Amino acid sequence: MAAWDLPDFDDHEGVHLFRDRASGLTAVIAIHSTTLGPAAGGVRYWHYSQRADAVTDALRLSRGMSYKNAMAGLPMGGGKGVILADADGAKTPEMLHAFGRAIDTLGGRYVTAEDVGINEADMIAIAGQTRFVSGLPVGAGAAGGDPGPVTAHGVYLGVCAAARAALGRADMRGVHVAIQGGGSVGGGLARKLAADGARLTLADVNADRARALADELGAQVVTADAIIGVEADIFSPNALGAVLNIHSIPLLRAGVVAGGANNQLATPADAARLHARGILYAPDYVINAGGIINVALEYLGHGDRAEVDARVALIPDRLRTIWAESAASDRPAADVADAMAQRLIGRG
Repeated sequence: MAAWDLPDFDDHEGVHLFRDRASGLTAVIAIHSTTLGPAAGGVRYWHYSQRADAVTDALRLSRGMSYKNAMAGLPMGGGKGVILADADGAKTPEMLHAFGRAIDTLGGRYVTAEDVGINEADMIAIAGQTRFVSGLPVGAGAAGGDPGPVTAHGVYLGVCAAARAALGRADMRGVHVAIQGGGSVGGGLARKLAADGARLTLADVNADRARALADELGAQVVTADAIIGVEADIFSPNALGAVLNIHSIPLLRAGVVAGGANNQLATPADAARLHARGILYAPDYVINAGGIINVALEYLGHGDRAEVDARVALIPDRLRTIWAESAASDRPAADVADAMAQRLIGRG
């Protein structure tokens, strides 16, 4: 099946497949839109049981980046890279160098940064082959560097806004949050909420990581399969996507979904399922925009960390605007956000 026949193909400007035999690189770069600027979005390093799933992931993630960058007010389009990992997860400098060369062939239409499975050291390796890279180490007070902590802060602000909107809570003390994922974003969110006195239940596919985080914060732990059914005030997905679907949504026992994972909805119909249940939903590409704000300002050379923080602080206002229109029109929040983003990139 050709890429343009896949369900998630959305008039993408380009879908590029790369193979470098010498290094073992197999990669996809999807460019959804460059209407507002170069297509910005991180590169994911992940093992897929079916290679076609990597293309689908790149299509979905790049579209999300178009919407995320537009809603965050950034002069960037949307793109995403995916490097296919072997089952053993082995990643080599040669592979990263080859990916950098692949990016360079696109002449600046795609700008990469960190995503799942990629870190600052990997960005340095990629940057040795192309200048179209962000998320590199920076000095104190500068925009840029690891986007994870900034993403976590934006998600934290969004979770607090959701608690106020749905629960009438002025602070997070005693609010029960079920957090799925204990990595950079989920772990950072958990630490901020614990400092506020929130009650936490944690889960991660890496059970040892979940237990260590719970021991640190005095939280409860459940299995990765059980977290979505935990009775809580807020369910916060911070792992991989498609966690909200026809099977999982009926299991939710929280009145709010607000988390940092990309592509949380498996299908567009799942937005309506959440809305029908009266669950307040924070559209993922709005609440998790902190990281791309950080690395985009680094790449563009616009402002410093104070500017990043000021822009991230606007995330709750954007969410409140979406929720207000959702309530007034009786439309799912995800649909409202999509319509806003599509207008911004000239597709509305």
